[in-house]
Amino acid sequence: MTFKTVVDLFDLLDDGRCEGKAVVDFLRAIDPDAEIEECRMAGEPEGSFTDFIRVTIPGRNGKLAGGSARTIGLIGRLGGIGARPARQGFVSDGDGALAALGCAAKLLKMRHRLDVLEGDVIVSTQICAHAPTRPHDPVPFMSSCVDQYAKNDFEVVPDMDAILSVDTTKGNRIINKRGFAVSPTVKDGYILRVSEDLLTVMARTTGRPSAAFPITQQDITPYGNGLYHMNSILQPAFGTTAPVVGVAITAETQVPGCATGATHIEDVEEAVRFMVEVAKEYTAGTLDFYDEAEFALLQKRYGSLSHFRTAGKNVA
Repeated sequence: MTFKTVVDLFDLLDDGRCEGKAVVDFLRAIDPDAEIEECRMAGEPEGSFTDFIRVTIPGRNGKLAGGSARTIGLIGRLGGIGARPARQGFVSDGDGALAALGCAAKLLKMRHRLDVLEGDVIVSTQICAHAPTRPHDPVPFMSSCVDQYAKNDFEVVPDMDAILSVDTTKGNRIINKRGFAVSPTVKDGYILRVSEDLLTVMARTTGRPSAAFPITQQDITPYGNGLYHMNSILQPAFGTTAPVVGVAITAETQVPGCATGATHIEDVEEAVRFMVEVAKEYTAGTLDFYDEAEFALLQKRYGSLSHFRTAGKNVA
């Protein structure tokens, strides 16, 4: 159970003074020897910054141990955990960081208790308590003081063989339910079918029917190309050729990313348990994000779609 950990992390992050060091200290209290990297990136406007956190949890037979087990990446994608001074308190958009850090804390505890996964897990996210907001339809969004390319440079690691990207996804009319939902698998410009394996784990961990949400071709292209994006949940996909699945923390109504008082701990905790279970099975080789043979056939018949991982052609 990860509920207490998520509550403790929420209390830590719900603080205008929260920076990356506080998160590192929290995780090192669980495991003093934890492999944690912290990086501060300056942003816009001048004087603003974001602290990036990356936690690596070695597996029994992972690459770090010289083994062959697969590595999974768990990325908490967001603009910021706070929108101060415009908003006071933890914003809805911060749920991505809360969920990712909840996964890191749980996996560190498991390793300390001798429940070591087969492969390595890399958890990465960012901490910014003073992020800007921006207009978006149908509700305002959180923005960020650093761009998606900078985020991918730190959060998307080449060793990741597959990625779960968790993000608050409440500001839309596409998926309106309490809890979380998964996206179709995105790989190298292709939007593939929803993974049946992930749906199975979702139903098992929540005790309810599984749920998926639709995405468009625009959603998997980089920000800044003039196209509409539902949100940033699949922005890690343009930084890798590994399969990426979005884990969307959702609501029944349209909730602005900059709204405070909108975090439902039980929904975040469910997403954490789901992601940890996926990590167990993926690194053990008993769960797949996509059908490799079908993807090879797609490429053979229709060619590469990797150009969708770029900003595209300049237009007049």
